Amino acid sequence: MLEIETHQRRTRQLKGKLTDAQLRNLVTRDRDYKVADGNSLYVLVSTTGLRAWRWKYHFGGKEKLLPLGSYPKVSLAEARAARDEARKKLLSGVDPAAERRDAKRALRVALQNSFESVARDWHRIWSVGRHARYACDVMSRLERNVFPSIGHMPIEDIAPKDIVQVMERIQGRGATDIAKRARDTSSQIFRYAITRGLAARNPAADFKPSDVLPQRKATNFARIGEDELPTLLRKVEAYQGSPKTRLAIKLLMLTFVRTSELIGARWSEIDFEQAEWKIPAERMKMKRLHVVPLAPQAIQVLRTLQLVSGGGELIFPGDRDPKKPMSNNTILKALERLGYKGRMTGHGFRGLASTALYERQFPSDHIELQLAHSRGKIRGAYDHSRQLPQRRIMMEHWADCVDKFLHAVTAS
Repeated sequence: MLEIETHQRRTRQLKGKLTDAQLRNLVTRDRDYKVADGNSLYVLVSTTGLRAWRWKYHFGGKEKLLPLGSYPKVSLAEARAARDEARKKLLSGVDPAAERRDAKRALRVALQNSFESVARDWHRIWSVGRHARYACDVMSRLERNVFPSIGHMPIEDIAPKDIVQVMERIQGRGATDIAKRARDTSSQIFRYAITRGLAARNPAADFKPSDVLPQRKATNFARIGEDELPTLLRKVEAYQGSPKTRLAIKLLMLTFVRTSELIGARWSEIDFEQAEWKIPAERMKMKRLHVVPLAPQAIQVLRTLQLVSGGGELIFPGDRDPKKPMSNNTILKALERLGYKGRMTGHGFRGLASTALYERQFPSDHIELQLAHSRGKIRGAYDHSRQLPQRRIMMEHWADCVDKFLHAVTAS
């Protein structure tokens, strides 16, 4: 029996066949050495103890090596199977090592040109000059809503259906606006990729959000008519709440900026000498510098605010944290306390003023420029200083109208 076992062991060694027991018992030496298994497969034992599988073959008249992993992570049976698979490719005329190298290179390129990788490059350039918090929000929305779905995909492989699926997944949470933003931001990223030669087309531009998302019925912000303005003015003058809130409503009425633009106002934006309020692009909805000509009545409100705002950077600091602006709902709540719940909002002053100015036959370009609407509503190129003298006349006329309404109430 002993003679038979000895013969079998010698036969395996002659054929170069390894066993798991032999692999486990391989010892390290002061230099690397090889232990053959058969059919050009061997294990390389390094001085560090690593046991690496290698398969030696010839292709194009040259000797080559194909790494197949290391033992015990890759078992003896798995190494032999990998060798046999590589031999099949070799017999069909394919160089296994070159094929693997090309696959790794393609994967590396795909990862470098993945949607997420390109998006982060775009964001690094796009965010320059933009408000840090806004730029952070844009990236955060990508990380939460877009990257989990298509971030890993090579950007050139993304099709319109992939963008649609992203939007539908977001819409499933009831977040229609976020779904639209995801598509719009993705479109910017694809345009960036095209300019860098990383993509040939913009799949987000092949459809409109309305092709995918349910449409909501457009609703106008609640607002009173011009005939009700005198009563509102009287109630604002008699408002018993915070003086800052009362003055905020008056300034909103005289400038008809957006509520968010008003509450974030800083003293550095006000030029008392030129009687102008220059709202920087990062605080504007359309991301363009907006100049508001200030009528004398608006200047007077601002001078009063200098006495009550606390002397900080913000014109309308919050009560709890003066480094943050007042809440966006402050003006709305004040209007509700004055009896205008559901009838008037801060945004309503924009509609009220624009309607009144249209009725007084001021040019639409002057009105739309002052409302800082999109370019589509304004003829010609947008310029923050365009028609500024004419708009100043219009704003002073509106402030005089407000004064007349107020004086008519107090005189009666």
